[in-house]
Amino acid sequence: MPPQPFPTLDALTTCVNSGSSRRAGIVAALIAALLGCMVLAAPVAAAGKADEASKSGKAGKKKKKKKPPKPKPIYWGAWIGEQFTGTDAPWDMNAVHQFQAAVGGKGLSLLEFSSPFEDCTKPPCRFYKFPTIAMNNVRAYGAIPVFSWGSESNPRVSEVQPEFQLADIIAGTYDAQIAQFATEARDWGHPFFLRFNWEMNGNWFPWSEKANGNLPGQYVPAWRRVHDIFESVGALNATWVWCPYADTPKRLKQTRLKPLYPGHGYVDWTCLDGYNWGQNPVNPRPWRSFAEIFDPAYKAVTKKIAPRKPLMLGEFATSPYGGHKAVWIRKMFEKLPRKYPRVRALIYFDTVDRGVDWPLETSPSAARAFAKGIRKGIYVTNRFGEIATSPIPPPR
Repeated sequence: MPPQPFPTLDALTTCVNSGSSRRAGIVAALIAALLGCMVLAAPVAAAGKADEASKSGKAGKKKKKKKPPKPKPIYWGAWIGEQFTGTDAPWDMNAVHQFQAAVGGKGLSLLEFSSPFEDCTKPPCRFYKFPTIAMNNVRAYGAIPVFSWGSESNPRVSEVQPEFQLADIIAGTYDAQIAQFATEARDWGHPFFLRFNWEMNGNWFPWSEKANGNLPGQYVPAWRRVHDIFESVGALNATWVWCPYADTPKRLKQTRLKPLYPGHGYVDWTCLDGYNWGQNPVNPRPWRSFAEIFDPAYKAVTKKIAPRKPLMLGEFATSPYGGHKAVWIRKMFEKLPRKYPRVRALIYFDTVDRGVDWPLETSPSAARAFAKGIRKGIYVTNRFGEIATSPIPPPR
């Protein structure tokens, strides 16, 4: 049975005027009930509208952007040439103090220097000993040594050195000499970075698979053999740094980095070298920003090869040819460290190499830009003279 319609107001009034008190009472009760329902419904409707307005307001608010993570501390330092005193640092520490003064006076936490396996400047050739004096100089200053050690002889006229092919290292030809060097490192007894056979993806060093008669697949077993000799004699104070060259995207596709990686158990830090050559007279190249130089290799290393390893910039510098040296440096520090959070150490190549003007002190504006960049507290100073942890951790 369909529901009966509610009586209209006119009908209700007619019923009241009919004189029936009983029916009039019923009608009056109905009117009162209807009015009560209307009064009760009003607050509910208002509340619903208020709730909708509240939801609408919340939806309209923009979500707050997450703050970028706080930058982590970074070691910083330099590879300082002979232009200051006639002798490279750290054999002459006056060069370090002059460089430090040139870039604002802040102490360096890293000092890099290098040595080949063998000295052939006069016959007979002889293997270099572990550089204990230089290591002590760095440690006394409060910095950590970064020692770049290459399987080659000095002087090197070219990358062709048949006596130092990767096959010779793999075959054990130099095991005794490497073991002696490693034993001397162990006896020195303090932590140092060992940047062995760097820029292996290029073709300008004797240890490249693309040079000196070497073959694809030989770099990794050669690295592992040297590493294992150090471990066998107990030279655990060496922190192993694997350092390819930050080449162009095209060349990185031609020479992939991953097959050259010795493995997580053989590498403590990853590393990249990169230069803004500009239109210099020795090796002219297009002017490139820090990001253009490092982005492709940085992504390859930190995302695909060793995402959990800290990364060092083992050599970097800019020339003044074709651009503004100070602006390049300023923009680099603006990018670091937020865009490159895996970079936990950087080393400026403050050396005149083949006549190219890399040093900072030759350009007062570049030196000021560098000083302003490292002035920030995240770039740690020379407070590591007593460091005893190996492998060396990133700074805290």
